[in-house]
Amino acid sequence: MKVAISGAGIAGPTLAYWLRRSGHEPCLIERSPQLRTGGYVIDFWGVGYDIAERMGLAAQLDAAGYKIGEVRLVDARGRWVGGFPTGGFRRVLGGRFTSLPRGELAAMLYATVADDVETVFGDSITAIHPDDSGVQVDLLSGQSRRFDLLIGAGGLHSPVRRLAFGPDTQFERDLGYRVAAFEALGYRPRDELVYVSYGLPGRMASRFTMRDDRTMFLFICTSEKMNGADPPGADAVKAVLHNVFGDAGWECPQILEALDRAEDVYFDRVSQIRMDRWSNGRVMLIGDAAAAVSLLAGEGTGLAMLEAYLLAGELHRAGSDFHAAFDRYRRMLRPFIERKQRAAQRFASAFAPRTRPGVWARNRMSRVLSQPHIGDWLIQRQLRDDFPLPHYVF
Repeated sequence: MKVAISGAGIAGPTLAYWLRRSGHEPCLIERSPQLRTGGYVIDFWGVGYDIAERMGLAAQLDAAGYKIGEVRLVDARGRWVGGFPTGGFRRVLGGRFTSLPRGELAAMLYATVADDVETVFGDSITAIHPDDSGVQVDLLSGQSRRFDLLIGAGGLHSPVRRLAFGPDTQFERDLGYRVAAFEALGYRPRDELVYVSYGLPGRMASRFTMRDDRTMFLFICTSEKMNGADPPGADAVKAVLHNVFGDAGWECPQILEALDRAEDVYFDRVSQIRMDRWSNGRVMLIGDAAAAVSLLAGEGTGLAMLEAYLLAGELHRAGSDFHAAFDRYRRMLRPFIERKQRAAQRFASAFAPRTRPGVWARNRMSRVLSQPHIGDWLIQRQLRDDFPLPHYVF
């Protein structure tokens, strides 16, 4: 089948890889003029790691990833107030745990299909015309293309979801937080392989050192701190972050100075997507477009890869009966995804507490992970994926 995939981030290239392996003709359509970079550092493990290994990416993951040694929570003077060593994560997960920039993983995945899958950069789908034998898509550039299936993999703000299912407000569940990230060159101090985080009620600023003298910064704050609508562009985002973190302690003043020099700033809502159905005729949604678990779940990237792999596998197994493939895919995946979404909701208040007692309790509780037996039990309970990954013969 000819399959249009809207979005060339994580889910899109992964799906294209497995569809190509099974003899289909995928076409990636990406709104950005080139592959997107930037974003934030993600932790990568579980089913996503399994699928990356099946794609032959284990060595690249090991080379590109960072083996973080410690998560360190500090106060306004930079003094240690909580945190834990991360060795327990690798111990519990058999060494199959790494951290890397989301953009680098996306580039790694896209490289697996760049030479043999058509990619349309700098264009987006503006209209969908399905019929009994296929689906025609109209593009912003004025072109019209015809495919057998259309897969929306365009993330939290998927244009395909809006066109095929309705406005975002029907499906987006705002968890009440906003996130921003940027990189800086030559920032000091550097704490190698340590994720350093400073928390105030409703606010958190973190940094992580990277290769080539780069540092990644992450801001999280409650939506109430924004005092209005989400900022429309990079300059507005910078102004809002100055307003929210301008009176904070620790290194926030110099981090904000580095922010002012940054050319690219990532900003988004921390939201989930909840839908009763993921398909509409020949249109299917995957990844964050269908069921975003939110940044706070810590595993959205791996889940997007899982969804892509399962969808390709079920389409291969079902032959031309895409309705049967969509139905089996939904029945396999929905209970697992819903559990992940519920867990992320519960975790939100612990990740960025809204009150001073909440910050204190979070800092104290983080120390429990330093205790080998209790820490390992908690890590295994939270991070082990209870999903039996099928082996498809492509």
